[in-house]
Amino acid sequence: MEDFRTAQAFASSWNNLPDGSVYTYEQFLDWIKPLTKADISKKTVLEFGCGNGSLMCHLVRWNPRFVKGVDLGDSVISCRKNMELTLFENFEIDQTDLVCFRSNGYDFVYCIGVLHHLKNPFRGFESVIKNTKPGGKFHCWVYAKEGNELVRLLVEPIRMIASKLPWWFNKYIIVIPLAFAYFLYANLIVGFKLSKLPLYDYSKWITERDFDFFRHVVFDQLVTPQTTYIDKKTIESWFDSFPDIDHDSKYLIFRNGNSWKFGGQKLCSSEH
Repeated sequence: MEDFRTAQAFASSWNNLPDGSVYTYEQFLDWIKPLTKADISKKTVLEFGCGNGSLMCHLVRWNPRFVKGVDLGDSVISCRKNMELTLFENFEIDQTDLVCFRSNGYDFVYCIGVLHHLKNPFRGFESVIKNTKPGGKFHCWVYAKEGNELVRLLVEPIRMIASKLPWWFNKYIIVIPLAFAYFLYANLIVGFKLSKLPLYDYSKWITERDFDFFRHVVFDQLVTPQTTYIDKKTIESWFDSFPDIDHDSKYLIFRNGNSWKFGGQKLCSSEH
């Protein structure tokens, strides 16, 4: 389990948050788009890297038949608690390695904000495909290499040090001043519509939230021992690696100027 340290680092973040989802329903819609309620309703669903269930808590509003969350870290503790608070009963949470997880297949498999933290992101994507049933759909979101030049230049060197420190020192000593600096920068460039400056599109998205959410995002950036920024060409090569993907169904969307949403549908077994 080569990603266990990373999973436990994120658990220290997820298990020290208030009950419920850290995301708004609107943020969930943004991450899951172009999929809609029709893709989820009465379907079996698998989330890889479920964290504290912040996305699942919103997804269950779309009436899935069954939902399973998989996470390698102890965040499964808060995930189970948050899912129980939704009063949705037909779910399971497994603490296991998503890279090795295998099943009979789900109607919909999604993995948001996780693949880029794996030692081998491609193996994570492979697991997404292998756990999607024939005719089922899959959806992923990752940090892009494109548009993140400033983050890679300034934040990555800090992350390499901060991720080795105790989580509480990271969260309360390092993160707060950095989050405040970005909070000011983001609100400044959005307020004055300085669209040519780095991270403008992303800043428009995040300035809809308060400072506490900025702090959560910065902590997530710094707490992880592993981050890979993935370019468009790499994702296209992942698609090409699986002949059982219906390539007419695939999509690759540049989101907020610094990330990729991508997914599609597997061919029915009779088609390959």
